[in-house]
Amino acid sequence: MTSTTPPDVAAHVESLIPQFQLTRLLNSDQAGRRISLQGTISSQPALLIAERAAFDTSTPTLASFSTSLRNIKNLGANDIYAWFLANSNPNFTGENGEPPPDFKLNLIYPCTEKHIKKYEKQGLRVVTETPEIYAKYVRPYMQRQREKGALNWVFNIIEGRTEQEDVMYREHGDEGFLLLPDLNWDRKTLGGLHLLGLVERRDIWSVRDLKRVMVEWVKHMRTKMIEATVKLYPEIEKDQLKLYVHYQPTYYHFHIHIVHVALEAGNTQATGKALGLENIISQLEMLTGESNAGMQDVSLTYHLGERSDLWEKVYLPLKEGREVKIEDF
Repeated sequence: MTSTTPPDVAAHVESLIPQFQLTRLLNSDQAGRRISLQGTISSQPALLIAERAAFDTSTPTLASFSTSLRNIKNLGANDIYAWFLANSNPNFTGENGEPPPDFKLNLIYPCTEKHIKKYEKQGLRVVTETPEIYAKYVRPYMQRQREKGALNWVFNIIEGRTEQEDVMYREHGDEGFLLLPDLNWDRKTLGGLHLLGLVERRDIWSVRDLKRVMVEWVKHMRTKMIEATVKLYPEIEKDQLKLYVHYQPTYYHFHIHIVHVALEAGNTQATGKALGLENIISQLEMLTGESNAGMQDVSLTYHLGERSDLWEKVYLPLKEGREVKIEDF
């Protein structure tokens, strides 16, 4: 970015930054990506608001990005997923004598075309999934995705093969579940806290499989997950936590997201993607009819990326009056 400030003025104000003397931290928000500092410069009060700058997306910079990282520290690994902290300025050292990490990295290797579509910028479409569309098209699509083995990393955790040191709370049995850090959390910024609750049973693929008779179990999970979180992180109070599920989820094994209420509400918490757990419980309680009545009986409206399989293979053909080819799932 080119500055429009006169060179002499720019030189002066740039020289002020190193003179800033910290008094106290005023705020840390956007999941720790922005800080507001109170301090002084030449004994005069000053404020310094710092944000992580946008990435330089020029081809030469991106081509050397992975080789420019230093002090790469792995936080965890499971199947094709791994996540790290890393530093881009090895010349600066923190209190422990090591450069503080300024990048949180996730690695998916080897990745699939579905992963690429998920992270690629694309247009969005709002769709309404009726019970009929779910039963006829979406449920078979979910089954096909599960058959492809994309849930190996989930089963590794549930069966005790990986990430057991990260499990924060667990109950076994038909209604068992466990709680552990989400791979997108750096595990230290409480304002960006993001935990994951995985159910043990494998017949609940998504919120669609929740039934009215399961209300007490869902309430129990909610209570235990909140209690475990505030016990592990006493700086957080119960009313500072938000629980939700995704629909459509990234993977078809039912899970609950537990986040700090201050976590920046990006697309993953937006209307059309996230369903509040409290609202799901209320909706289940209001269902009438047979005992097996559940979320499979309601219409759900959500958004999809234009490059997602569900849009390309289900909703776009329906919109255009074409046949949905289930065999292509």
